[in-house]
Order: sequence, then C-alpha cells, then structure tokens
Amino acid sequence: MDTNKMRAEFEAAFVEAEVRLLGEGFRSSALHMIEQNTVNVRSAWWAWQASREAVVVELPKSRADAGETANGDQSLLSALMANHLAIEQCKEAIEAQGLRVAQ
Repeated sequence: MDTNKMRAEFEAAFVEAEVRLLGEGFRSSALHMIEQNTVNVRSAWWAWQASREAVVVELPKSRADAGETANGDQSLLSALMANHLAIEQCKEAIEAQGLRVAQ
C-alpha cells in the first residue's frame, strides 16, 4: 500500500477515534489537528506506521518452492503450479491490505 493511501486511512481513523472519545462536536477540531500536524497527530502517525511495519504475514512455501519435483507427472506439475499461483494471489491480496509478506 502506498504511503498516501495509508496516510488517508490513518487520518480517517484518527478523526473517528477522536469523535468516539470526545463526541461529534470535536470532529472539526480533529480535522484541524490533522491539518496543523500537531504533536498528537505526529505521535499517532508514528504509532500507526510502526504497527503496520510490525505485522508480517508469513505464507507457507509451495511444494515447488520446497524443492520437490514433478518427475514427469503432468498432473502433479499442474497441481504444483496451481499451488504456487494460489500463494502468489494470497500474497498480493495481503499486500493490498497494507501488510508485508515475508518470503
């Protein structure tokens, strides 16, 4: 996820958290805090980024990655290729949520 999208998500979550804590009347103040990049906003942004960095989803290796061979068996080769593709698709979906994948 790019930083601009992550920042937009953070700002929306920050405003909603402030409103939840202090009431709807505080929404404009929370938006002003973001605009002014107050120390509270900078601290919360740091924590938001650190929490995203700390989360890494480790995917299982496909059998092909683990070094097994198909030994000429086309159906096994097809299954291994499908398995590898499924793992790649999972990786892309996880990364699309702003999380990192360890490989």
